[in-house]
Amino acid sequence: MREVVDGVIPIPLSYVNAYAVVVDDGVVLVDTGLPGRGDKVASAVAEARRRIGEVHTILLTHWHPDHVGGVAELRRRSGARIVAHALDASVISGAKPRPTRAFLRLIAAIMPAPESVPVDEMLTADGPISVPGFTAYHTPGHTAGHASFLLDRGGGVLFAGDAAAGGRNGAIRRTPRIATEDRAAESASISKLADLRFEFAVFGHGGAISHDAAQRFRELAAGL
Repeated sequence: MREVVDGVIPIPLSYVNAYAVVVDDGVVLVDTGLPGRGDKVASAVAEARRRIGEVHTILLTHWHPDHVGGVAELRRRSGARIVAHALDASVISGAKPRPTRAFLRLIAAIMPAPESVPVDEMLTADGPISVPGFTAYHTPGHTAGHASFLLDRGGGVLFAGDAAAGGRNGAIRRTPRIATEDRAAESASISKLADLRFEFAVFGHGGAISHDAAQRFRELAAGL
């Protein structure tokens, strides 16, 4: 088991990452990856000497199928509460249809649509959430309701979702333009994250940064 920092466990699921975070009263998942990968997530939790039934919260960075594909299955297996930003919650819950831009139609053609789930905690402002130690930040651009989460551990661990992506040799990069709803909003979100303090950063796509991660965001923001 490879930890980013104590109790933060990456779960690679093909080309996308989910994360398990061991907390005092159980386990928190950040995103759930592709559909049909529930057993792999459960195995990663077991490697941390926890059971899938100890997952009490699932934090969703955004509604895209490669990030919420397993949420319904994992919710059934664990009874976890679902947390997402209000602007994406309506898509996650099925109350609002998924947008049909060309890129998303392509994804829909090769990936089954995620099963809808209710969102138990809808985020509307930056700040602490119901899970102690986590702070949510609205980072729109990739989607309107994209959220990033900062964990107060090890100097700070940023779960950036698809607000940015891990690059080579500890660098970070922007997500592809074709996959981003609002490029200007994405730029503003990168600058917002660059103003925070954190030592580590993990991403929906790409490797983690394990030293001075906020500086990497500042470098990216400076070039926007």
